[in-house]
Amino acid sequence: MTTKPEMTAAEIASAVASRKMSALDATEAALARIKQHDTILNSFTDITADRARAKARAIDADIAAGKEVGPLAGVPFAVKNLFDVAGLPTRAGSKINRDLAPAKRDATLIERMEAAGAVLVGALNMGEYAYDFTGENVHDGPSRNPHDTTRMTGGSSGGSGSAVGGALVPIALGSDTNGSIRVPSSFCGIFGLKPTYGRLSRARSFPFVASLDHLGPFARSVTDLALAYDVMQGPDAEDSACTTRGLEPTLPLLANPVSDLRIAIAGGYFQKNVFPEAVEAVGRVAKALGATQVVEIPEAARARAAAYVITTTEGASLHLDRLRTRPNDFDPAVRDRLIAGAMVPAPMVDRAQKFRRWYRAQLAEIFKSVDVLLAPATPCTAPKLGQVNFNLDGVELPVRANIGIHTQPISFIGLPVVAVPVPLEPLPIGVQIIAAPWREDIALRVAYALEKMGVVSAPTPRGL
Repeated sequence: MTTKPEMTAAEIASAVASRKMSALDATEAALARIKQHDTILNSFTDITADRARAKARAIDADIAAGKEVGPLAGVPFAVKNLFDVAGLPTRAGSKINRDLAPAKRDATLIERMEAAGAVLVGALNMGEYAYDFTGENVHDGPSRNPHDTTRMTGGSSGGSGSAVGGALVPIALGSDTNGSIRVPSSFCGIFGLKPTYGRLSRARSFPFVASLDHLGPFARSVTDLALAYDVMQGPDAEDSACTTRGLEPTLPLLANPVSDLRIAIAGGYFQKNVFPEAVEAVGRVAKALGATQVVEIPEAARARAAAYVITTTEGASLHLDRLRTRPNDFDPAVRDRLIAGAMVPAPMVDRAQKFRRWYRAQLAEIFKSVDVLLAPATPCTAPKLGQVNFNLDGVELPVRANIGIHTQPISFIGLPVVAVPVPLEPLPIGVQIIAAPWREDIALRVAYALEKMGVVSAPTPRGL
């Protein structure tokens, strides 16, 4: 049996476990696709071919010996290059970090994926230090959209979006501070999960904003998304935010009915500053789910502003030594935002944190009467690479600053979100399925129902 680019992780794992295909064959097929297409997509910064082949051979030996293999046996995956990968310096999209010693141990989530049988094939391109919404890295070049290679992938997990959207690997891992999983999912036409803050361990990954950082998976199907998410769950003493929740498997729950769920559309702020394609995408999803209620989230614009304040000040604090000693080795746009963050007055940061507590309480009240909120993932489909502004209702808006306009007010308080791809023509666009804290199961159930209805799906890459 040979692999096809469209094979899901679940299909690969089943074929490997039943000996219809070897893990080595699955790995070689992924490496061949990367070699063929990544010169165009620029998704990868490192290929771990020797490691991948060794892991695949070990899986095949275990199967031959009659040993149990994990639910992701033989499934190729890749990770954003802010994850520690043993033997590689953890770049975090930067020039400066390349001088670091190679990591001695993998990130916790890589260890958990490989314990489940997955095979790491490489590390992925990203925006410098994750401070990016476009996927355009000045050191490694931009990752490119698999549906139109003249367009952005979104960021900062741009290589993750490009690799999965381009069917180079069925699963990739990324990070999301203000939208860096949901934006590439939207632009690249794939599924992405930003879990509840503290749900998945961030141990041995390079931080950006500790109080906002999340790690999570990308996939081309909801089942694959849940497979990856489930094997990565569990507390980790090495991440202080991830020490209390036990395993809460979601895969067995996907097919549960959603007809009893209270689903509403996020109104007000989330219906402003959107292009027609974003309106159409939310409308299609809402219609399929029978959602007509519109709920306004109070002070969402202020939440976005507060998220900016916390992002830039925490990020600046992390990078002060690098800003002092190697300012010219930064992407100038990243450097300037971090320098500005270092000068934000402390009382403003305190106000932002107090507002965050108030805002979290307001959303908690909303989730007493609804189970799911629907909102755009991005205001538009993928802009052109290098595009500085877009015109919305006659107003020129900066692209970089406004791509995450609808994601920031959600990650600001750590809510779980599944970004689902609506396959519009000529380009896909995403919708956020937002649930209450720790209810990833509900967001995934809704995404699965939409996928089964044919309303959302990951389109075949058109730019390759």
